[in-house]
Amino acid sequence: MSTIHRGACLASKGKFWALCILLLYTSPLSCFSNFSHLIYKIKEGLPKGTLIGAIGEDLKLDFSVDPPRLFNLELKQISSQYVNLNNTTGELYTSALEIDREALCSDSHEGQGCAIFLDVIILPQQYFQLVKIKIIIEDVNDNRPYFPVDEIRVSVPENAPVNARFAVEQSAVDPDVGINGVQTYWLVNDYGVFTLDVEENEGGELTPFLIVTETLDRETQAEYLTDIIAEDGGSPPLLGTATLRIIITDVNDNCPKFTESQVNVTVFGNTTKGAQLARLHAFDPDQGANAQITYTFSERVTRETRSLFHLDKFTGVIKLAGKIDTDTGKFYKLVVLANGPACIPDVATVTLHVIKVVSGPPAIIPRYIAPEKDGVVSMSESEPPFSPIAFFTIKNVDPRQGVVCLLEGTGPFRLLPYKHLKNEYLLETTDILDYEQQKDYELTVVVKNTYGSVVKTLVKVQVLDVNDNAPIFKQSLIDIKVEENNAPDTFLAKLQATDEDSDSRGEVLYLLGSDAPSIFYLDRLTGVLTVTTSLDREEKETYRFMVRAVDCGTPRKESIATVVVTVLDRNDNSPRFINKDFTFFVPENFPGFGEIGVLSVTDADAGENGWVALSILNGSDIFVIDTGRGALRAKTPLDREQQGTYYLWIEAVDGGKPALSCVTMVTVLLLDVNDNPPIVLFPQSNQSYMLVLPTTLPGTSITEVYAVDRDTGMNAVIAYSIIKRKGGEPGSFDIDPDTGNITLRKALSNRGLYSLLVKVSDHGQPEPLHSTVLVNLFVNETISNESYIQSLLTREEEIGIEEIRPPNRLARGPEYAELFPCQPVLIALSTTCLGLFFIVVSLTAYICCKKQKKHKKKRLEVEIPLKMKTDMQAMDRKLMELSNI
Repeated sequence: MSTIHRGACLASKGKFWALCILLLYTSPLSCFSNFSHLIYKIKEGLPKGTLIGAIGEDLKLDFSVDPPRLFNLELKQISSQYVNLNNTTGELYTSALEIDREALCSDSHEGQGCAIFLDVIILPQQYFQLVKIKIIIEDVNDNRPYFPVDEIRVSVPENAPVNARFAVEQSAVDPDVGINGVQTYWLVNDYGVFTLDVEENEGGELTPFLIVTETLDRETQAEYLTDIIAEDGGSPPLLGTATLRIIITDVNDNCPKFTESQVNVTVFGNTTKGAQLARLHAFDPDQGANAQITYTFSERVTRETRSLFHLDKFTGVIKLAGKIDTDTGKFYKLVVLANGPACIPDVATVTLHVIKVVSGPPAIIPRYIAPEKDGVVSMSESEPPFSPIAFFTIKNVDPRQGVVCLLEGTGPFRLLPYKHLKNEYLLETTDILDYEQQKDYELTVVVKNTYGSVVKTLVKVQVLDVNDNAPIFKQSLIDIKVEENNAPDTFLAKLQATDEDSDSRGEVLYLLGSDAPSIFYLDRLTGVLTVTTSLDREEKETYRFMVRAVDCGTPRKESIATVVVTVLDRNDNSPRFINKDFTFFVPENFPGFGEIGVLSVTDADAGENGWVALSILNGSDIFVIDTGRGALRAKTPLDREQQGTYYLWIEAVDGGKPALSCVTMVTVLLLDVNDNPPIVLFPQSNQSYMLVLPTTLPGTSITEVYAVDRDTGMNAVIAYSIIKRKGGEPGSFDIDPDTGNITLRKALSNRGLYSLLVKVSDHGQPEPLHSTVLVNLFVNETISNESYIQSLLTREEEIGIEEIRPPNRLARGPEYAELFPCQPVLIALSTTCLGLFFIVVSLTAYICCKKQKKHKKKRLEVEIPLKMKTDMQAMDRKLMELSNI
């Protein structure tokens, strides 16, 4: 829409509307100045050639003036690159440079808007006018909201009340403005304890607030992870996503609790100062300073008792701090408090029973037989059972007191008195030690006297490893399958063997067996098996060899596994016919769907890739082929007289994906069978006749019988003979058996109609075929009565004209076989002779055409030479001519 000076008009241009407003100037001279102002509105991102506005029409200029007005754009302006101006019509279009409002007006805020300013000059001088154009760029929703960070963290104290609000400071940004900017926020998963609200400040910015809807407990769940979605108001709306991590901060809402509220401890009267008597433990599920615990004695514990026992305030350890009266047996009761910040202390009671010591406790003196260092005895796992470890001598034993010495702990060990010696004990094994089952043992030698004194000595036994385990393969048979035509150094498998021994004795090296082909490589450290070359399934399908796993112990131990590599087939071989082309000789009238020949085809691939299907590319309306067996058949019996040679293109397609194929040419040559009797062409009718003068001299050629036979060879050689005569003198006419020429044998003495029944026979085998024709000769000087002659011809039909039909040898019964008992032999000889003859002819034709075919060899292998049909027909005619000779 545009307004020119003080008027306004509306115009619709293409797909959008433009608003044009002419600014009114307060100066009284503005109505007479050569200055105009137009305003247009367009959407950002419009394609090239979109009409913005027609300056001439909007200014209501007269385009019929002479010279015409010219519109010129001030090219020095940066904004001019976004528009194209038609110099003659004044129409303003968008240019190839797309207008992006966000890039063009990146520094302006939403209230300022975005516009392009242009100056257009109208010439020539007598029409001079300066037009100020303002193009307002309207926003479209072409930007989705985005958050400044990928993850937003919000901390919420666990004691936050319901409906407490927490601002999400990193709000989303959308370069678009107005309704296309961010309009709302929402959570993907609120866990049923949160919701989201949006507040708008005075500047129009939206800030999301996280609202607590249920009571929180950090000890139950310390963190919530969800996605926050920002959605703009475009149509359709665009979304922006960020991860929102809600961290529940701890408050001191838990107090310490003792794990045991009652602890009983026994203390001997001679216990040394500083000995640890007990350790108390309390737990606070809070974090940081809220979980700090201090231990103190209750005020009910007397000062005397506090001087005897020391309580560590941080660890809860109680130690003996003074000397206990050994003459007095009594017990002490200690009340201990577990204190936490702003908590009521938890209480635990420790009862210490003091045992009076009458005399000193027994003493244990160890003497080690096995190697020992710092109280640790080393024993090899190869040691036999009942190997001695150490002697223990009990000292400081009152003769009036009885002592008991026993062994505590698990394992194949025992402690026995040694050979009736008093207070002497031997520690020994009871079974073989196994490092792989247990590497060390802790045993305690305990001595008790009658007064309840107990003395303990700790003995640690460390089992030393020996190389007693061979590596074990995870699988004894490793079955690997790999496709053929693989790239060199293809990964096949990672062998895994384990050795339970330790250190170098358990390190495994991988080696190929001596039967492994050289194309395989096994990394001795990692066990990675690769093949160094490309495999061909057609060359070898399965590789079987041994691999060894050897440890580094002394002596070395090893195990073996069998690797079977099966090469999987790929469709990399196309089918191949056993011959480059095929030629089949078939007698004509061969039964329909009888087998003409078999096309053998092979494919080196396996499975579906090696399945071959045959099809006929041309001539499928006459021939069919068995897809699997390759037998070629004709749908109906073939007639050599209609077509003697057929050229077929057979395609073999395998079952691979993608399928591969090849094509071969099949030539079907039809051998002639005597299935056509001679056809008499002259005379044309048994009712025709010829005038012979009585004065005709003997030896004169009167007429001839002319016949043809559609067969070839001997089947088409015709013989003529007179088999019956009527009228006139017998023996008056002769016929040449080869040419059918009828001559006068002797002088004619009688006038009238002479009728000769001529037999026309071929030389076909096993039975010649023949036809008959009636030759009428009227001996007279003139033909005076035509109707009389016709009446004679009608009576001559009584001679008995015989029409011989071709025999159907395939349908003959036993009578035919009896008449011709040698029929199979004759057929076989005829077929063999004709086949040899056609082979010679075909070889001769092949040699003549070899040079012509040589330059077309590649083309014949990839496409069907349909254009050679004419050449094939010509060659077929040549073969027929040669066979007729």
